[in-house]
Amino acid sequence: MENFELNTEKIEKAAELLKGVAHHLRLKIIKLINDKKEVNVNVIYNTLKIEQSITSQHLKILRGIDVVKTRRDGKKIFYSLNYDRLAAMNKGIELFEDWSQARKTSKKKK
Repeated sequence: MENFELNTEKIEKAAELLKGVAHHLRLKIIKLINDKKEVNVNVIYNTLKIEQSITSQHLKILRGIDVVKTRRDGKKIFYSLNYDRLAAMNKGIELFEDWSQARKTSKKKK
């Protein structure tokens, strides 16, 4: 058997990232930002029909996990997606899905 060490710090960070995006309102916000490319908070809460304070709380979480980027123009803050971060997250999810699918296939062959 190989010498294996579980990297709990990396697992916790991955879990935090997935938990951060796995919320229905945050997924809607991500989709809206992706559709518009760059948007300010007013557009987000007016389009999604949610309160400004709730929108800001969700954007804070998305900023905290580096999924959205900000740009200030005067008093307004504009949000865009960090596509590098999202691509890395998707790559990890795809690796897990590939492993999970391969495991299911090998169980069926037995």
